[in-house]
Amino acid sequence: QVQLVESGGGLVQPGGSLRLSCAASGSISSIIAMGWYRQAPEKERELVAAITSGGSTNYADSVKGRFTISRDNAKTLVYLQMNGLKPEDTAVYYCNAEALGSSWSRNDYWGQGTQVTVSS
Repeated sequence: QVQLVESGGGLVQPGGSLRLSCAASGSISSIIAMGWYRQAPEKERELVAAITSGGSTNYADSVKGRFTISRDNAKTLVYLQMNGLKPEDTAVYYCNAEALGSSWSRNDYWGQGTQVTVSS
């Protein structure tokens, strides 16, 4: 009931910047939190940044001070501004939405993933 479409990934040099976008559609009102995860080859998927419906944010220690998660007023777009990129940031980045389902259950929805490569 929630669809997520990501864009903005690509190749960037160390120290550069990228802005990832996630467009949400469907049952927007059911979303209680959104976030960005990333997964590098042979690594577990990890939370990068998250934002709740109330606007609270949290970040992985490795990206604090460099990455910023934000949303538009309609809550249909969520962004991840990535500055000071490092090779260690190279991964597939996934947009995630946590939404309320039936019987007060909580469902997770995922975007298709977008590749971010930081290399000279």
